Amino acid sequence: MSKSIEELKSLTTQIRRDILRMVHAVNSGHPGGSLGCTEFFTALYGKVMNYNLPFTMVGKNEDHFYLSNGHISPVFYSTLARFDFFPVDELSTFRKLNSRLQGHPTTHEGLPGVRIASGSLGQGLSVALGVAQGKKLDGDSSLVYSLHGDGELQEGQVWEAFMYAAAKKVDNIISTIDYNGQQIDGSTENVLSLGNLHAKLEAFGWTVLEEKNGNDLEAVIAILEKAKTETGKGKPVAIILHTEMGAGVDFMMGTHAWHGKAPNNEQLETAFKQLYLEAPADY
Repeated sequence: MSKSIEELKSLTTQIRRDILRMVHAVNSGHPGGSLGCTEFFTALYGKVMNYNLPFTMVGKNEDHFYLSNGHISPVFYSTLARFDFFPVDELSTFRKLNSRLQGHPTTHEGLPGVRIASGSLGQGLSVALGVAQGKKLDGDSSLVYSLHGDGELQEGQVWEAFMYAAAKKVDNIISTIDYNGQQIDGSTENVLSLGNLHAKLEAFGWTVLEEKNGNDLEAVIAILEKAKTETGKGKPVAIILHTEMGAGVDFMMGTHAWHGKAPNNEQLETAFKQLYLEAPADY
């Protein structure tokens, strides 16, 4: 059953609580980018993407999603669980021995919703393009979505894939860049500036959309829906989605410090006060 906008907004808060609980429990993981992408994942799975359950790897006549910046696995896992791909209580096994929920998503454990192992940055777009072309060859008109970090765009393979997608007119893909301006060593501007990313992607032959309010759920839904209308026109589609690393938790925002750092007990309690739900469904 389709959820209302208000239900989805409440779900973003629940997912943020899940993210923090997961990384806190094992004192490891990547909360900053996960918190920043919560609206994107909620919009994608709650309103935009066409998929079926139970999950199958082939997923013919279904939209596919590929997470390239695999270190933000907490938001991916929470979203999959909250949209019934697997039981919510399995989130308690995050990053533990013999868990299906590894620090970076893997396929060998058969976790529903995960179609590629990711986390070696720069590779996800290449995989997504291969799947998109495969769908065309298979007469499958559904779409392929991918997500990439802005720091990830410092990898050369991404730009080879950007070039390939336009040259081969792969127009059934929508690739979103999580543009939060932060990476593990500092700001992307200081580590290695991306310059005018919008102009660069257009120069590479992509249709480029941009949304400044990447932590506004309705704005994210709208830009994804607009992107869908641009598919099938001979060009791949990119969305530059401006988000805030650590969104929803004030002391995690505006800094790269929480890229890969877990909150302690006191910090978790403070964060949960900010992520208030009248009736939380914490695992």
